[in-house]
Amino acid sequence: MAPAPRYPGDALSNARRTLYVVLLGALTALGPFTIDLYLPAFPVVQHDFQTTAAMVQLTLTGTMIGFGLGQLIVGPLSDKVGRRVPLLIVTGLHVAASVVACIAPTLLMLGGARVVMGIGAAAGGVVAMAMVRDLFGGRRLVVMLSRLSLVSGVAPVAAPLIGSALLLVMPWRGIFLVLAAYGLVMLVCSLFVLPETLVRDARGAAAGTLTLGQRYASVFRDRVFVGVLIIGAMAFSGLFSYLSSSSFLFQDGYGFTPQQFGLLFAANSVGVVGGVQIAARLANRYGPQWVLAWSTAALVASSIAIIVTDQLHLGMWGTIIPLFFFMTACGFTFPCGQALALDRHGAAAGTAASLLGAANSVVAGLVSPIVGVIAAGSGITATTMAMVMVGCALVAVLALWALVRPRTVPMMGE
Repeated sequence: MAPAPRYPGDALSNARRTLYVVLLGALTALGPFTIDLYLPAFPVVQHDFQTTAAMVQLTLTGTMIGFGLGQLIVGPLSDKVGRRVPLLIVTGLHVAASVVACIAPTLLMLGGARVVMGIGAAAGGVVAMAMVRDLFGGRRLVVMLSRLSLVSGVAPVAAPLIGSALLLVMPWRGIFLVLAAYGLVMLVCSLFVLPETLVRDARGAAAGTLTLGQRYASVFRDRVFVGVLIIGAMAFSGLFSYLSSSSFLFQDGYGFTPQQFGLLFAANSVGVVGGVQIAARLANRYGPQWVLAWSTAALVASSIAIIVTDQLHLGMWGTIIPLFFFMTACGFTFPCGQALALDRHGAAAGTAASLLGAANSVVAGLVSPIVGVIAAGSGITATTMAMVMVGCALVAVLALWALVRPRTVPMMGE
């Protein structure tokens, strides 16, 4: 007689498992698409509103702050009432806010709509991650998170390409109608395809008897979780410093067209996707904590290399090559950090996932404008961008060895 499945997802057919991963990955990708799709339009938005690059970057900051705050609400709520209801409500909010952004007559209204879009996109990322943890655990959790990241990793690769192509056939405002349509498709799929993965018995035992403060306290008492939280936030902030600066750096600094920028952005983003997939194999063999040891060191080395090559005036390729390695190191970092955090807190997966996502979004939103502040009056350069990336990478290394302490973390079970 075959043993009973240890986790619910173990009993799913391969076809059903693949369907869930694709849909959950697409939900997770709603956030990156909301961020990246209009990056090639930054210079055009700046011209239309007759404002500064730093002010345009603030609309991106608003999106990230909204995304983070939304996750702090949706995550614990999904532990309390289930995954589907918060997902449906907040995704509908994203659709409405996207339409408002399309017709916004002022930069202030656009920024406000972007904040609400961020809140609306929050459900996709946090609920998808929590659903994966509801279904899987142990080493299979690492594999499933890496597959989820592969699907969602298509977003930063495809979004700038799609955004730059859309600018050829429509004004920048049309990009937000495309985002509204994407959100509507996700809303329909969530309504008719995705099941409730947090069953009522588990819901009552895991979260129903705990207050919001108790759920947060249960994860914050875990030093490994706190360390991973900091590592993920710093890696994402370093990556986001590139995201918020790249359109100005490569289009204004190196003279790229929006279409050339989209191709370059996509080529660099391949590093993230490749890193995510290789990380799953290495984590299964050596443990995610040791993959983080190497990836955080690579973040420091590659970001320093960008400064060195820029100061040596090695030009565009001197920036692109180490930048590719930085993004690849981010790809190694994200799924390993998520796996360590979620595997330790299955009973509060929504809360843990919300904290991971919120830390990434809020910290990145606060850190990325520093590039514009440093570059004020002289324009964004590879050095000003990489200075922030180096600082983020160094904090990640400190968090790994001071809090996570890889030697003290046991290997994840099957």
